[in-house]
Amino acid sequence: MQLTYTEGDLRPEEYRALREAVGWDPFSERQAALALRNSLYVLSARDGGRPIGMGRLVGDGATICYVQDLIVLPAYRRAHVGTALLRALERFARGLLDPGETMRLCLMCARGREPFYESCGFIARPTPTLGPGMIRYLYAAQSREEENP
Repeated sequence: MQLTYTEGDLRPEEYRALREAVGWDPFSERQAALALRNSLYVLSARDGGRPIGMGRLVGDGATICYVQDLIVLPAYRRAHVGTALLRALERFARGLLDPGETMRLCLMCARGREPFYESCGFIARPTPTLGPGMIRYLYAAQSREEENP
């Protein structure tokens, strides 16, 4: 195993393939390209040049960042690839701060992955002061005639 970590070089087709390999919902080529381009930071993990994992940050870059994607191929789990990716994402986010400033680094994880993130210093919600995270999926109409105002 010859692991390397590289910034900003993940191609849309590689991103889509990683998502597919772990059973995540598919994105179109257009969505994948825009997601990568509009990210604050994208880091890929490669074994001999082949992508085996990636991490992606989104957010305003000032008060909040989200770990939007953290993917590691199943064959590479428990090899500390996810931890290395997550720590690099956190380092990048910390680097956006001036002395004395605070930022929230947030994420939503798949059920069962909470212990991994807790071991990296994240806290599960809800807490006595923070409500649960929530999500809403938006679907495009099949044609412009189906869209509602």
